[in-house]
Amino acid sequence: MSERMETTFSGLSLRTCHTVGEFRQVLALQKEVWGFEDIELVPVRMFVVGEKIGGHVIGAFDQEKLVGFAFGLPGVHSGVPYIHSHMAAVHSDWRNTGLGRALKLFQRELVLSQGYRLMEWTFDPLEIKNSYFNLERLGAVARRYVVNQYGITGSFLQGGLPTDRLVAEWWLNSDRVRQTLEEGKRPAVETVAKVEVPAEIYTWKAANETRPKAAEVQRHIREELTKYLGEGLAVVGYERDAEGNGAFLLGAWSEPKE
Repeated sequence: MSERMETTFSGLSLRTCHTVGEFRQVLALQKEVWGFEDIELVPVRMFVVGEKIGGHVIGAFDQEKLVGFAFGLPGVHSGVPYIHSHMAAVHSDWRNTGLGRALKLFQRELVLSQGYRLMEWTFDPLEIKNSYFNLERLGAVARRYVVNQYGITGSFLQGGLPTDRLVAEWWLNSDRVRQTLEEGKRPAVETVAKVEVPAEIYTWKAANETRPKAAEVQRHIREELTKYLGEGLAVVGYERDAEGNGAFLLGAWSEPKE
């Protein structure tokens, strides 16, 4: 069973969840946030099991109403034990308030207390804001690209496109992560390549007539990132310009030895 922990953020209670009633709220919020079909939802039973085998469910509560959560499970990759943060979501009323970052920081403290030094999760390379958050605000890096990881889903956010994902590696106590969190800026890294993401991608994938254009952008980004990662580079940063366009920054990076 995961350790019981609790803190506060902007009048909310952030705490580990342990009851079926709390997990039912998590089920309802994931459906609201992503618009999944019922068959695609992570069921209550999985939250129950995950919490008992060393994983965790963290909830952000306004009184007793769930407004955000994070769900993690233990895993092993290349002989390294880690926590896979499978889901994290914030209710629309609480977006752009810092709650997402507060949940990740709470999750980091919990995972560190369990003795892990690595947390991973996947994110959509087409999501500009989320990519910036993961790489620039949290200090994660990415070295793996997975094509259509979950298959075609019913989520309105995916726009019917393949569920391509980058794997974020968050080396929790590394110099890179600690500097990013303490100073609000990741360490400088020499950039040797860029892969751009146009701001129009959200509009293009939302409409049937422009979805082929979104699919072409996705294919280009897939090819470019796969090529650079295959050459041993890592995604080490992210840029956004005044028009809302994004760009992955790639460079050399070595796994922390701590």
